[in-house]
Amino acid sequence: MTELAFREGIMDQIRLREQRFDERAYLFVLASLEHCQARLTERRHITGPELAHSCRELALQRFGVMAGLVLDHWGLKGTGDIGDIVFTLVDMGLLISQPQDSRDDFFGVFSFDDAFGREYPWSTAHV
Repeated sequence: MTELAFREGIMDQIRLREQRFDERAYLFVLASLEHCQARLTERRHITGPELAHSCRELALQRFGVMAGLVLDHWGLKGTGDIGDIVFTLVDMGLLISQPQDSRDDFFGVFSFDDAFGREYPWSTAHV
């Protein structure tokens, strides 16, 4: 799905349901889902924790030291917010969940403060 198509129709519908997150947060979560799938030998269901960790990895790759600030700017303050985005997309029929899937799967997977601050993968190779 192109970003333009997402913005022109789907984002309008999403805004009626959930207004906490910037549209880029939805696109980022979808990109993180694809990022996670691309690392697998075959496509399969992705769990909440797997997607949360994929979001962390992709954010660090794309935004580096600014990852936490970018996600915060988009309204993502914790892994529970990733779950809220996923289940909004599930409710709209854009993603499919399994019967055992729950928003609770995303809560407390990791701390954004730790993941994008205290545990940032600083490199001392250049020092």
